[in-house]
Amino acid sequence: MRTDNGDIPQNQQVLIDDLRVLLEKQIESANQGNIRDVESLSEQINPLVEKIAQGGFLELAEFKNQRQQLQKLYKNLRLALAAQKAETGKNLSDVRQCKKTIQTYRSNI
Repeated sequence: MRTDNGDIPQNQQVLIDDLRVLLEKQIESANQGNIRDVESLSEQINPLVEKIAQGGFLELAEFKNQRQQLQKLYKNLRLALAAQKAETGKNLSDVRQCKKTIQTYRSNI
């Protein structure tokens, strides 16, 4: 899939670069707790992933570095989302505990 001069075709590199940038933005948003932004960015990512998957070029040997970089970004995104999920679960637990405390005080007043 390399061009005559040995470079990766521009349109394929643009797709990969666009995906990389959007994944980095998703990771940043997840780390900041902006889950709506993560969802919004995924709407932009889905068509890129479809184009890349249809082209099948990312599976070729010359794309090994880009593939590994994208895999690392996806792993970081999963970790950021898992951390956000854990934090949200903790916050929800705290809210439930406060609600129980308030109900206890109300019933004793």
